[in-house]
Amino acid sequence: MTNIDLKKLPLVSRTDPEGNPRPTTTFRVGGVDVGKDFLMIAGPCSVESREQITEIAFFLKEAGADMLRGGAYKPRTSPYSFQGLGRVGLEYLREAGDAAGLPIITEVIDTRDVYLVCEYADVLQIGARNMQNFSLLQEVGKARKPVLLKRGMNATIEEWLNCAEYILSGGNDRVMLCERGIRTHETYTRNTLDLSAVAALKGLTHLPVIVDPSHATGRRELIAPMSLAAVVAGCDGLEIEVHNCPEKALSDAGQQLHFGEFEQLAKKVKKIHESAL
Repeated sequence: MTNIDLKKLPLVSRTDPEGNPRPTTTFRVGGVDVGKDFLMIAGPCSVESREQITEIAFFLKEAGADMLRGGAYKPRTSPYSFQGLGRVGLEYLREAGDAAGLPIITEVIDTRDVYLVCEYADVLQIGARNMQNFSLLQEVGKARKPVLLKRGMNATIEEWLNCAEYILSGGNDRVMLCERGIRTHETYTRNTLDLSAVAALKGLTHLPVIVDPSHATGRRELIAPMSLAAVVAGCDGLEIEVHNCPEKALSDAGQQLHFGEFEQLAKKVKKIHESAL
């Protein structure tokens, strides 16, 4: 066990250079004050069609989601897997978000696409595979759009915080950290959700902390209990995959909730969060 030298992380540290505590960073996205209000991000793994993302967006708005997620560019393990619709997917996502009244978040995977994605998205997501893509981190640091930075599957907390420091040092102070599970020896779940990191980060950094139980577990039946546990651990929000027909999803079918499952979960999350205040 080692301690993290926060003096080497002057921008993400919970304390300023004089040792004074910093309040949790807050910023406005749509109708939500991220870092103050509890944030519920939801949507499909991938944007598959205009009809699909529009139907999901309207459902999520009614079910209490604050932000619509959906992948237009998909970094996949196999080159033969569905890679996303690209710019067309961005257009569909933007249309659906505007129609339903939800801000949108989507992943950017290439420095060449940062400003294209900025034209459509309200929040940029840096996925686990790109956590240490330093050129990409520097580019989104210049972009001035809010960023959700996912933890790399093999990354330590210190490595993760250093990546956030890259973004902040570029001038972008609207950053969220997202715990999405790390790779361990366990194979029953997709990854191992590190809820201890959530509690640790609340003392180490002023940045809001989001939890993604979908990618952490990879199993639909585990998403709800891990979501509730994350709320108790003190997270500032959740990112959950939801699909109108998960069994037919073009990517990550096993970790996307049905509409009814998300609706029930959203009610439980709200109740537990309010009781924890």
